[in-house]
Amino acid sequence: MSTPPRDSGPPACPRCGTPYAPNQEYCLECGLRLPAEARGVVPTLGRAWRRRVAWYPGDWIWPSLLALVIAALAGLGAGAFVSHDTSGAQYVDRTSPVGKVSSTIAPPETTTAATPPPTSTATQPPPPAAAGTPKDWPTGQSGYTVILQSLPTTNGRAFAIAQARAALHAGVPDVGIIDSSQYSSLHPGYYVLFSGVFHSFDDASTAVTTAQSHGFQRAYARRITP
Repeated sequence: MSTPPRDSGPPACPRCGTPYAPNQEYCLECGLRLPAEARGVVPTLGRAWRRRVAWYPGDWIWPSLLALVIAALAGLGAGAFVSHDTSGAQYVDRTSPVGKVSSTIAPPETTTAATPPPTSTATQPPPPAAAGTPKDWPTGQSGYTVILQSLPTTNGRAFAIAQARAALHAGVPDVGIIDSSQYSSLHPGYYVLFSGVFHSFDDASTAVTTAQSHGFQRAYARRITP
């Protein structure tokens, strides 16, 4: 009977040898894009997209396209049903000739209620921030979060903001952007897309499942320290 192989420990970066967490996209020491590839229908479609088009918006595009296709099919089905219904002999619309209907019931008397004066002059709270605006990490606060993506700063902050808005559009909650150069727990040179601010690693790990269900298969929990 053969002896099962021992666990070789966490995988290491092929360039610098630094261990990295499962589903981590970039090495936090040398910045190399890690070779691990997610499996499944969405990652396979994503790789096929990248082979043909240089820019890839993210795995969220596939659930969105599926929703659009379903909505289009539902609209076609509803249109076909209405078209079939209006062609029937029993269908009567607003312009069909019908007999004049008389009524002996007097209409109720219309009364206008007086508008009550305002009872409070308290200042109303400001409206919440727009749902499509990425948030910033709380100033000076340490905590845990869900890392969605690490984007090199050479791509520009505008590109990072576009990716964050795409994540919000896909349904990921509390998405924001961190400049890794300003935090001691992160490797400098990246715009890090995160989701949520948590007080414990367990809470952040639970939120990883939500991020992965919205197309970010490589999301993972991480502590953020200023």
